[in-house]
Amino acid sequence: MILLAATPIGNLGDASARLRETFEAATVIAAEDTRHTIQLLRLLGIENRPELIALHDHNEHERAASLVERARDEDIVLVSDAGMPTVSDPGFRVVQLAAEMGVDVTCIPGPSAVVTALAVSGLPTDRFAFEGFVPRKAGDRTRALEELANDRRTLVFFEGPSRLAATLADFARVFGSDRPAAVCRELTKMHEEVKRGGLAELAEWAAEGVRGEIVIVVGAGAAKVFSPEDALAEVQNRVAAGTRLKDATREVAEATGLSARDLYAAALAARN
Repeated sequence: MILLAATPIGNLGDASARLRETFEAATVIAAEDTRHTIQLLRLLGIENRPELIALHDHNEHERAASLVERARDEDIVLVSDAGMPTVSDPGFRVVQLAAEMGVDVTCIPGPSAVVTALAVSGLPTDRFAFEGFVPRKAGDRTRALEELANDRRTLVFFEGPSRLAATLADFARVFGSDRPAAVCRELTKMHEEVKRGGLAELAEWAAEGVRGEIVIVVGAGAAKVFSPEDALAEVQNRVAAGTRLKDATREVAEATGLSARDLYAAALAARN
């Protein structure tokens, strides 16, 4: 089978007993960076020396099939450099192909920067979305953020330290300067820091320079207020774009809090 193994994101003490046992028994490890994995095995005191296969963003598509086929006969442990494989890390194509080919996949759970940052952010955790790294190109970034501006979930992003200030400034411009957020830096490490505040305030703080691994957590957008007339117009726009009336009224009702039945009746009346 394929074993997805979460590895420490900073503190080696977060390596579970199950992870250590898996490493000791492994015959093959597919690793994002084999040099990093060799170092991890050494630091954890693992005496086993399994075969290491490089599996990263640039070769996963080509190597996935052979790894999955090999997993029919022996266990393949799959690790990224830190955290959970497949989450903004290599492994997704392997899992996808294994599911298609009927090869078992299991997971050795453990550290994840996404849920760790979410947990310490002080922002709502009942509904959230992980958005990965924001696009680097200005136009793509603006379009992506505008799509998320009114999202009612807490949003989690990865970002590099050199781009943090610019990204936070863009967040403040599109999401609103006072929208609450948290910048989580060097999670589980010696210099762990969580900086909370409005987006504009955090952008000003980051402009002084920030180091380390960064996760940004942004609070949910405010609900957009629609009048019944505006909501009806939105339904009509969606229908004109090809959405079925029933689906359009349901979607707009969910977004506005208005009655789907009333919107449907109003749309039918407007047709007549």
